[in-house]
Amino acid sequence: MGSGHWSTDVYSARRSYRAANGVSAFAYSDGGATTVHSDLDPNGVALRESRDSDDHPESLAIAVLFDVTGSMGGVPRVLQTKLPDLLGLLLRKGYAADPHILFGAVGDATCDRAPLQIGQFEADNRMDDDLAKILLEGGGGGQMRESYELAMYFMARHTAIDCFEKRGRRGYLFMIGDELAYPKIKRREIAKFIGTDVPADIPIADLVRELQRMWDVYFIIPEGGYHSGDPKLRGFWRDLLGQNVLYLDDLDAVCETIALTVGLGEDAIDLAEGLDHLAESGSTAGDSVSRALARLDGGRAPAATSPAPPGLDRPTTARTTRL
Repeated sequence: MGSGHWSTDVYSARRSYRAANGVSAFAYSDGGATTVHSDLDPNGVALRESRDSDDHPESLAIAVLFDVTGSMGGVPRVLQTKLPDLLGLLLRKGYAADPHILFGAVGDATCDRAPLQIGQFEADNRMDDDLAKILLEGGGGGQMRESYELAMYFMARHTAIDCFEKRGRRGYLFMIGDELAYPKIKRREIAKFIGTDVPADIPIADLVRELQRMWDVYFIIPEGGYHSGDPKLRGFWRDLLGQNVLYLDDLDAVCETIALTVGLGEDAIDLAEGLDHLAESGSTAGDSVSRALARLDGGRAPAATSPAPPGLDRPTTARTTRL
């Protein structure tokens, strides 16, 4: 997927309509839904695709998966209100020419009805539609673990992205949460929620290594979550992802943090330039973003690339199949 163009005018018109008519931006969930929306159900999905097209010949895949349990349930509402800021920085400031954005949600596969929800890669206002379909279940098991590993399995084996396949550039995967993953992805949970049979459970360290072949993976820990200040949480994710664990002291700055991280990764800006762009746009998130990205800016390699995969030089074929 990934055709069309984002329109802030369309977004604003929809927001005005909802405000005038008392309609929630998360109408599916706030309307009493209790199951995963069919458009976001990962069960039986072979691939979510980010493909080049005439509209977007240099597509860049960006996936944002957030924990919707407990104290993290407000994350998607913040993202929804700040979508224009995210797209504005990515596009107007040239961080990415053709971003394709996928939204998804993570819960607990041991007890939740919706432990994994996965939208499509979108370049236009349909990304707002995907957010509106997310079930904000709450839930979680209360044992300081959520099923991030289930989401990582899906992203590793059930996505296909042209930025990697055609140009050898990894996509960007952001997970936002305040808990640990389970130590391994269980075979029975993959079969139950994704519909794929694998021969055995997969240790999470092996899964992360596989995932990082195609994705530059970040874990954002917002301050204010139940376990945000727990050293065990930070140590767990730092052991897996190193400097790509970002501590964010203001949840409202999450879109700006994602945008500047992409800008840094694409070598389009340094942190000082990105902060100047935030100030120009009237954003007040600069201080929080600066603290979150200072270590990343200082230690980052100039580009997120991987060895070119087999078939890189094959003829380009634009595909926009919606699965």
